Amino acid sequence: MSFVKLTTSALALSAMAATAAVARDQVQIAGSSTVLPYASIVAELFGDNTDFPTPVVESGGSSAGLKRFCQGVGTEHTDIANASRAIRDKEIQACAEAGVTDIIEVRIGYDGIVFASQIDGPAYTAFTPSDIFNALAPQVMVDGELVDNPHTQWSDFNADLPADDILAFIPGTKHGTREVFEEKVIAAGCEATGAMEAMIAGGMSEDDAEDACLSVRTDGRSVDIDGDYTETLASIDANANAIGVFGLAFYENNTDKLKVATMSGVQPTTETIAAGEYPVSRPLYFYIKKAHIGVIPGLKEFAEFFVSDAVAGPSGPLAAYGLVSDPELAATQAMIADEQTMGGGS
Repeated sequence: MSFVKLTTSALALSAMAATAAVARDQVQIAGSSTVLPYASIVAELFGDNTDFPTPVVESGGSSAGLKRFCQGVGTEHTDIANASRAIRDKEIQACAEAGVTDIIEVRIGYDGIVFASQIDGPAYTAFTPSDIFNALAPQVMVDGELVDNPHTQWSDFNADLPADDILAFIPGTKHGTREVFEEKVIAAGCEATGAMEAMIAGGMSEDDAEDACLSVRTDGRSVDIDGDYTETLASIDANANAIGVFGLAFYENNTDKLKVATMSGVQPTTETIAAGEYPVSRPLYFYIKKAHIGVIPGLKEFAEFFVSDAVAGPSGPLAAYGLVSDPELAATQAMIADEQTMGGGS
């Protein structure tokens, strides 16, 4: 694939030269470990195909990246936060309190969350949200009653699953992947098994029951991973019977080490995610600090490059890595060109 070099007007070059003495010469990015490989690919291509330096891309999780992003405006603060979930209202408020009032939200495409195990381990080839809930929740339904989770093996609640000890490595709470895992798997399983109804019948408010449904057991069978997917992979390598939660792209680049399970009978692929068939998928984002555009050289150009057809389109390098191209990519391109901020301002 070829990439056309970006050009800037003489006026823009002059303005850039005037600010270069006080600004950083590299875009700084932090956040989601799911978005990290995509952002790293784009950063390298951007450095190779433009006259701007290669941006610095760091990981740390969606929440951590947005926290850094919201610390303030100025060259000592990051320019872009990657996120595998949408920014929360409380984060927008924290940004505003620190002077970060104009934020551009960029949806780059879609990804799926997959459950995978060691390639030579047990055959966890089919899951439903109910299975994951029954394995990992602190309380589950047994004989019509809500009880402390007695399950120690997968076959305890589903005879079609292996008679192997339950051990799951899941994303820690600072990761955007955790939120999607909770909402689309754990909460869905809680409702499907009747546990939520039992909680409410037992005197919980609906809000409290929803919160309780997101809990996971703390007896060592569910292990939070605060690092990126490479840490989860290392844990799977060291525990032959375990399952892990990964982004689709990471799994697709490690099929020699991992085997993936279906969810509700659907194989996770770019095709099933694009068609809306795979139930555990989510949009991916990055957030731009508008106040840094025109101050940090190449910031807007990097964003435009990222969502260009050649990079983020169906035939681009991100799709080859596993990103499901956004069907509304053209609208995103126009939004960045107009520097449209959240809430419709520009």
